[in-house]
Amino acid sequence: MSRSDAYIVSPLRTGIGKFGGGLMSLKAEELAAFMINKIVENTQVPTELIEEVVVSQSYQSSEAPCMGRYAGNLAGLPVEIPGYTVDRRCGSGLQALVDAAMQVQTGVLDCAMVVGVESMSNIEFYTTDMRWGKRLGSVQLHDRLESGRVRSQPESRFGKFSGPIETAEILAREYGITREASDAFAVGSHQKAMAAWRDGKFEKEVVAVPVPQRRGDPILFKEDQGIRADASAEVMAGLRPIMSGGTVTAGNASQQNDAAAGCLVVSEDFLKKTGLTPMAKLVGWSAAGCDPFKMGIGPVPAVARLMPKIGLSLDDMGIIEVNEAFAAQVLAVLKEWNIPADDPRLNPNGSGISLGHPIGATGLRILTTMLHEMERTNARYGLESMCIGGGQGMAAVFERV
Repeated sequence: MSRSDAYIVSPLRTGIGKFGGGLMSLKAEELAAFMINKIVENTQVPTELIEEVVVSQSYQSSEAPCMGRYAGNLAGLPVEIPGYTVDRRCGSGLQALVDAAMQVQTGVLDCAMVVGVESMSNIEFYTTDMRWGKRLGSVQLHDRLESGRVRSQPESRFGKFSGPIETAEILAREYGITREASDAFAVGSHQKAMAAWRDGKFEKEVVAVPVPQRRGDPILFKEDQGIRADASAEVMAGLRPIMSGGTVTAGNASQQNDAAAGCLVVSEDFLKKTGLTPMAKLVGWSAAGCDPFKMGIGPVPAVARLMPKIGLSLDDMGIIEVNEAFAAQVLAVLKEWNIPADDPRLNPNGSGISLGHPIGATGLRILTTMLHEMERTNARYGLESMCIGGGQGMAAVFERV
């Protein structure tokens, strides 16, 4: 097997729909299949040359089991192409990318289709009461969207947990982050996202999704619905904290969303064979665990583990992406890194607070936005980092080629 660097080709994404918004009528498998076909269309790669489909999805369902295989078949790829699904919660999309990259780097394959998807609007309710019947009494339905948050760690070891908002409040107290600082960061995120759309920065990365209508032609969806045009300190200050006496509000936290993103990950031989032009190559990556009750600090140990391995530092990065699960969480990470919140390298086009956080798609959404920004600004290196529910962090560095 010939070894190779892993190159990123044609990173694309859909617009990000609000919870119950413009993409609600499309199921996760439909979004994933759409993205597969868009990447094929954009690259004109013969589908028989694709050797694997890797799909990230955190809220998987037996309605479309093993999304990598299911979406590949739904997209019409040759049945000989296998597929599998990756779940590392918020880091799922980035993990799917590095999974494919390692297969390329070790010579296992030359071309993988990688897609991240989440349709949070369609996550179901479920019951654990009915497998063997229920002769008497009521049946309880659980919200799988909520369960995925509060059951992110074993209660027997860590105790009861109300959800990710609690982790953000813990970091806010520990790092002395005020409500005002969180609101200011959130306003900046929305302003950067609005400016990116206004200046046409997303035109090359966002593909329009046809959304069927009951009557008439499909409507093309091509927007990030969660951006607040009215974002200001005054508007943010008027929002109530979610936890009594806390700093986290609906305005300075990430959203629930629907979206898909993806790319090809290929070898140098594949580039020579097809004439495709890559945008970047993977330099290195890492994952690290942390206290589940402080999951937002996850990027710090992940980056600390990564940088010595690749001989680089934060100072070398032209773009630094930290997914915005919560403003307080990002500000805590920045304090550890000694980076100011207004550093122009940081999330230059917004992130989870303004654009949205469709869990399984976010890692590839961030990658897509970052690589296009690196191309515009001629940045050599870009860092993608994420905190992960349950107490993990991920980080990866990419080099523009």
